[in-house]
Amino acid sequence: MTAFTPQPYQARRARLLPKLDNAVAVLATSHEAVRNRDAYYSYRHDSYFYYLTGFTEPEAVLVLLGKTKDSPAKSILFCRDKDEEREIWDGFRHGPAAAREVFALDECYSISELLSKLPDYLQDRDALYTPVGLTGLASTWDKLIADALNTVRGRARLGVAAPSNVVDLRALLDPMRLQKDAHEIGLMRRAAEISSRAHVRAMQQCQPGMHEYQIEAELMHEFLSHGALSPAYGSIVASGGNSCCLHYRDNNRLMQDGDMLLIDAGGEYQSYASDITRTFPVNGRFSGAQRAVYEVVLAANKACMQQLTPGNAFNAYHDEAIKVIAQGLIDLKLCQGSVDSVIESKAYFQFYMHRAGHWLGLDVHDAGDYRKQGVWQSLQEGMVLTNEPGLYFRPADNVPEAFWNIGVRIEDDVLITASGNENLTASCPKEVAEIEQLMRR
Repeated sequence: MTAFTPQPYQARRARLLPKLDNAVAVLATSHEAVRNRDAYYSYRHDSYFYYLTGFTEPEAVLVLLGKTKDSPAKSILFCRDKDEEREIWDGFRHGPAAAREVFALDECYSISELLSKLPDYLQDRDALYTPVGLTGLASTWDKLIADALNTVRGRARLGVAAPSNVVDLRALLDPMRLQKDAHEIGLMRRAAEISSRAHVRAMQQCQPGMHEYQIEAELMHEFLSHGALSPAYGSIVASGGNSCCLHYRDNNRLMQDGDMLLIDAGGEYQSYASDITRTFPVNGRFSGAQRAVYEVVLAANKACMQQLTPGNAFNAYHDEAIKVIAQGLIDLKLCQGSVDSVIESKAYFQFYMHRAGHWLGLDVHDAGDYRKQGVWQSLQEGMVLTNEPGLYFRPADNVPEAFWNIGVRIEDDVLITASGNENLTASCPKEVAEIEQLMRR
């Protein structure tokens, strides 16, 4: 595991603070969630909060004070107190004193002091930046902010004013998160490397007569063995007809000889996600129909990769995927007419119904706009996104039986570079011959 260093988080706060002159930003992390009775879900911090702090404990709030004519900019953390008794049961806590030093903050206080101090931070500031409707905390967080604002408004006869504007902080953070810095790219390379190894292990272990969850266990073995301490999302291990369900999660079917197995799984390494999909025959040998479908999707994946370059619109690679898939469906005699007519009529949509990819980072569907005011985002160096065309054939009257229950998706994680792109998951096999050779071994 990489040793913690506060510098990347300091640098991000330093980039943000000049945008907060005479304003204040307030951001909370997630609470722990009860699973049942007195058991809790495994805790995962809020991604926006972590992006600016590196702090992973629950019950914490970051306050950023922009500079004014009378005071410099400040970064202030509120966190849980040091509590040796609770640490016996729940694990280590930094406490305010240690947190201030470790995370390179200007000030740090007990979370119990937040309600009394927050109104003081808000008064005579032009704007308050905070994530309205904060995921998992919306009702309590929005009320806390409203109460603090009302406290300041109640001081009007003392000659102070509350912020006149309340702005969603994510509008400032999303563009920052969209272009990864060197620290983030290093972590994402490692996440992709670990997850690629997990998919290779799954191919090596897979055989008819296993349950899908046994393959999921192989993925988790590789994630945990190399420091990806949790999946980045619920793993999809989908055999046979399950491969045609885009978000299949049961992972409990007994795999049969002749099935295709679609695995969409990625480990989370030091809070950064990977997201890989590979599809292969359970018995290690592609049938004629399986290979024909697979080669169309692979061709689309490769064509998409050519479009993932700086300056291209985000949508360009999705458009390219549709063209290749439309031609493939015509060649397979599953669609009729020209490529243009198949696209215009959306005849392909029966078999390919999702986008070609999404942003990737701290979240598997990461922060950042895809389109603003009708204009697609332009790809820039440092952006990371997935490349994941697919084809899915459910039993239907217009589908030959040889294609029934074949679902194929091939997904890579791609970093946009100054001269083109870097496939972070290139070590994970996707050529037919590579897969069959690997599974024979």
